[in-house]
Amino acid sequence: MQMTADVQASEDSPAHSKMANRDKELEEEIYDKVVDITEYAKRQRWWNRLFGKNSGPVAEKYSVATQLAIGGASGWCAGYLFQKVGKVAATSVGGGLLLLQIANNSGYIQVDWKRVEKDVNKAKKQLKKGTNQAVPELNTFFEKSTEFVKKNIVVTSGFVGGFLLGLAS
Repeated sequence: MQMTADVQASEDSPAHSKMANRDKELEEEIYDKVVDITEYAKRQRWWNRLFGKNSGPVAEKYSVATQLAIGGASGWCAGYLFQKVGKVAATSVGGGLLLLQIANNSGYIQVDWKRVEKDVNKAKKQLKKGTNQAVPELNTFFEKSTEFVKKNIVVTSGFVGGFLLGLAS
């Protein structure tokens, strides 16, 4: 009983009330700072700092969570299909090459290696000519893709995450 009376007496003391007031003021100050940070985050989006002022969807119709869910679901579907189609394509190509090799070793196929070398050299020359012409088109495609990603960063990041999960499943 004696200890309880001492604790109660110390709680009623002026030193304790000053301490309680300081704690309360500190809590209010922290709360004000947290609210200020929240307001700042609402005004200044993180992707604006990363990608510039023109980033972000023109008209955000959906919340961030909805955009992530849509991107994640579509990414998962795309990744899953990519995985399944990739397995079928790899099996088909590998099986075809195996059959060609067996036919070559059995004598059913005769390869004219001089003609193959001539065709490969011809293709190399065409590729060297075509590379200079294709670069502007690739740069335009790359710029358009980058702009799309900047404007739809939330959906894009959800799509990438979902795509990777779809590949893994």
